[in-house]
Amino acid sequence: MKFLLGILLTVFVAIVGIFIVVTSGVINIGADQAHSPLVYNFLETARTRSIANASKDIAVPNLEKTEMISSGGADYKDMCAGCHLSPGVESTDFSASLYPKPPSFTNTELVERYKTDAGAQQAFWAIKHGIMASGMPAWGASHDDDRMWAMVAFIRSLPKLNENQYTMLTTRIDDSMLDMSFDGEMDMSGDGSGMQH
Repeated sequence: MKFLLGILLTVFVAIVGIFIVVTSGVINIGADQAHSPLVYNFLETARTRSIANASKDIAVPNLEKTEMISSGGADYKDMCAGCHLSPGVESTDFSASLYPKPPSFTNTELVERYKTDAGAQQAFWAIKHGIMASGMPAWGASHDDDRMWAMVAFIRSLPKLNENQYTMLTTRIDDSMLDMSFDGEMDMSGDGSGMQH
């Protein structure tokens, strides 16, 4: 009985101690200070295991299709590149200011993990559901699964792209660009003399 009371007292003291520390405000939650190694490893393990468990039953489509890779480019540029970078860009205001630092998807070694089915499932899950307290949004609230899979396909090919290829694959072509009218006069000579159509 004394042993059980000792355990209960220890648990009670631990809970009260944690409560006092948390409510005192002494824990620095600023994004400009790193976690202690113990806390960082705890959070990384929790994140990694949680995503692996939550994503394990997701069916992975064919991510090697050219049209899937190319259709994910514009969304990547608009929604991801500010944090996860692009060819020729080493840092942005976002990537430099977030903690933990977002992974650079231009890094070949890092992106290799997304080339397995398990890696693709985890990337899709993270894009769709986001990651709490990390700055990673839950894009599933505004995008359908096909668009998010296209981003996964694009991310898997990103390290192989140079700046020009990246620009070509991420430029959004809309109707206004395709509806350019060449009716009327155009001066293409450079000497001010118009050209009649």
